[in-house]
Amino acid sequence: MRISVVDVGSHTVRLVVADAGSGVPLPVHTAKWRLRLTDCLEPGGRLPEEAVERLVGAVAEAKRTAARWGAEPPLAFATAVVRAAPNRREVLDAVTSRTGVALCTLPGELEAELTFLAARRWAGWRAGPLAVLDIGGGSLEVAFGRGRLPDFVASLPLGAGRLTREFFAGEDPPGPARVRELRRAVRHQMRDVAARIRWEGPRSAVATSRTFQQLGRLCGAPPGRQGPFTQRLMRRSDLRAAADRLAGLSVAERALLPGISAPRAAQSLAGAVVAHTAMKLTGIPEVEICPWAIREGVLLRHIEDGPAWWARIAEPADDTPATEPVPLRIAGAHR
Repeated sequence: MRISVVDVGSHTVRLVVADAGSGVPLPVHTAKWRLRLTDCLEPGGRLPEEAVERLVGAVAEAKRTAARWGAEPPLAFATAVVRAAPNRREVLDAVTSRTGVALCTLPGELEAELTFLAARRWAGWRAGPLAVLDIGGGSLEVAFGRGRLPDFVASLPLGAGRLTREFFAGEDPPGPARVRELRRAVRHQMRDVAARIRWEGPRSAVATSRTFQQLGRLCGAPPGRQGPFTQRLMRRSDLRAAADRLAGLSVAERALLPGISAPRAAQSLAGAVVAHTAMKLTGIPEVEICPWAIREGVLLRHIEDGPAWWARIAEPADDTPATEPVPLRIAGAHR
């Protein structure tokens, strides 16, 4: 049996086709389409018609690609860039009606829950009480738990792309005062969630997302060509030094650093500030970079809980855009 997932993010549309017969989502094919939706946003966060057209084309191609690899139409979801758009409903309807792929948005708290599941399966039970950090383009997801699913999750408006637009627009590189202002804002947003993490005292900490992968490489983690099973650790002290280094460089200069790709160079500084501040406030001295994240979480839930679970998730939502994530949700009842 092969299943596929399409993840519409701030920068790219990603497809994963996986064999699921063994109960483990083993990828057989991946593909991506770089759309950079955040660069297209109109005032107020609306996605313009030309961006929607490109999104429709990418999802249609992802569906055709999945079919060529023997998978059914993808389980398709969009993250913060679509979730927060005032014309979210029109975007979802356009994709669904014109491609036959039922695109939905996931609440930030559910993103955190699914990412935690993927990290737990990757790290295993030996990891013990586990904290998970995930920096996306529009939001930061935090989770903690002792079991299969988290005991609590939080979704905060601290995505690397969002903060770059809010704090560093028009400055390359930004001045030290703007970087300090960003760090203060992150501390304010993280205060309550960080206190909960410190109180829980996780035994292990895992970080996921392209932002953390690139920061890990910048801090000396092995390159991707060594494969997913190579352990990749990132110390907080190294991350602080990397953040200070990024702050003194232009976007073009950052793109020349190891691990920092040109499309993500602009937001690498904001990502580093969020990552370091989150680790410092939560008392986490070191994280392991995990290659599994939300896409693998969706695949695992589909395998373990059956298609009915996704059918409930993908039901059409109302027309009210999710302008800001809810700070904290207790998720223990789902275990």
